[in-house]
Amino acid sequence: MTISTIPLAMARTEPLPDDAPHVLVVDDDHKIRDLLTSFLMRQGFRVTSASDTEAARAAMRGLSFDLVLLDVMMPGQTGLEFARELKTCSTVPICMLTARSEAEERIAGLEVGVEDYIAKPFEPRELVLRLRNIMRRGLPQAPQEPPPDEIRMGLYTFHIARGELRRGEETIKLTERERDLLRHFAQRRGLPVQRHELSADESTGSERAIDVQINRLRRKIEADPSNPVYLQTVRGKGYILCTD
Repeated sequence: MTISTIPLAMARTEPLPDDAPHVLVVDDDHKIRDLLTSFLMRQGFRVTSASDTEAARAAMRGLSFDLVLLDVMMPGQTGLEFARELKTCSTVPICMLTARSEAEERIAGLEVGVEDYIAKPFEPRELVLRLRNIMRRGLPQAPQEPPPDEIRMGLYTFHIARGELRRGEETIKLTERERDLLRHFAQRRGLPVQRHELSADESTGSERAIDVQINRLRRKIEADPSNPVYLQTVRGKGYILCTD
């Protein structure tokens, strides 16, 4: 039984944000575990790995995870059996990872209730997109109410459809990415939006680029960008837009 959390310095040269999603990788093949751990950490995930379901169970007793990446074929309890067990006591989403690609295997996993299923060998970029899509589906949704035409932030008004930011009669110039970000926040106003949710859309760039764009956007809507009132950071959850 092996549980490991690879030191951050082995995968990235910069610290992960507070709200970086935490993935539990469960696979009996240590080479695959190490490769997945290194790759996912470079993509902005925190990663804990386990060599079997017993180790995974022990890890989950002490840590909270946003997703479990689970191999099907393992000695002892199989991944499918463990997934069935998890679904009776946990809401953590599961992505099954296996060398088998037969329809029967995929159907068995979906019948258990796993969120997704990807067969080896896989394209790493596809795996990351699948994981982010799974986690994005699990985020709280905004209340179902007609979106407003515009939102107000103190002296500033943002017209959502036109993508126009104004301060009184003055139009504030926005880049296309700043406009997209403001629209996204306006649709989720009052709810935290995580970095990986924003960066899952390739048009908004990487999670690191998101931080840079947020800082630039704050300079245009905040009286004191270093002490934001409207576009705030929520520790462990991302960003939230507070409107009047």
